[in-house]
Order: sequence, then structure tokens, then C-alpha cells
Amino acid sequence: MLADATRVRIILALRSAEEMSVNHLADVVDKSPAAVSQHLAKLRLARMVSTRRDGTTVFYRLTDEHASELVIDAVKQAEHVVGAASHHRS
Repeated sequence: MLADATRVRIILALRSAEEMSVNHLADVVDKSPAAVSQHLAKLRLARMVSTRRDGTTVFYRLTDEHASELVIDAVKQAEHVVGAASHHRS
């Protein structure tokens, strides 16, 4: 699920906001709303995001903190692989 950079960027964006609409997320991750909507559908099927409807607008939020923790841990591991683990520097 997290092999796609756009999905990782969506999760990181939602981590820093309580909830966001598809159009707002599309602006943040610099992708089309249609592309973001497809990625959100996959994240929703994986139960990583949930929705709230307000009129015709659907807002997305992380289901819980585990998705963002998973992304953060993956980034830290990647930093170790390339030798740029800044979280170990003082």
C-alpha cells in the first residue's frame, strides 16, 4: 500500500491536518484530484483513511495514528539505507 509515493505524501499531508478534501489534498501533493481520489479509494479499502461528508464535499482523515507511524518508520529505515539517518544526529 505504501509502495506508491503519492499515497505516502497523502498520508503525510493528512498527518499534519485533521482532515482534508480531495481538492485540497490534490493541491498539497501536486497531483490531479482524479489521481488523488483513486489513491484515497485504495487507502480507504485498506482502512487507512476514513471519510466525512459535508454537503457535496467529502473530507478524508487518517483512521488512526498507525498509518502515519508506519510511513515515518519507513522513511527512517530508508535514511539508514542511504546513510542519512538524521534522527541519530545530535
